[in-house]
Amino acid sequence: MIPSIVDGDITALDVDAIVNAANESLLGGCPTGAAKITQGYALKARYVIHTVGPVWQGGGEGEEALLTSCYRHSLALAVDHDVQSVAFPAISTGVYRFPLVRAADIAVGTVIGAAADLGFDGAVVFCCFGGDATAVYSAALARHMS
Repeated sequence: MIPSIVDGDITALDVDAIVNAANESLLGGCPTGAAKITQGYALKARYVIHTVGPVWQGGGEGEEALLTSCYRHSLALAVDHDVQSVAFPAISTGVYRFPLVRAADIAVGTVIGAAADLGFDGAVVFCCFGGDATAVYSAALARHMS
């Protein structure tokens, strides 16, 4: 499984599931690092996997482990629901201020490792917003594939 990287609107992608970076108030409470799944309803995707990423507080509050957990739990839900293609946003890199280079490295490394652990051989897309994020995710993918 070799992930791909696109720059665009995650809701417009033709995949089985998209991941939504949510907040803890979602669905009656979803803790940071966890994930829940719902139907995709009017979206192209059959499912939306909601995950709560950590707010960056300098790196000493377990943020990296929590972000890792977001990706692992999301991919595990995808496997449980027979998803064959899933798209991830750059979780926690926006208003939650997680440093983009660290987040990209965690995202790519975690998804590649979790896919192997979980037996996921479907398609994974990292959907970025803007050229800077796309370049950072492309560099992270190159590091992990070398």
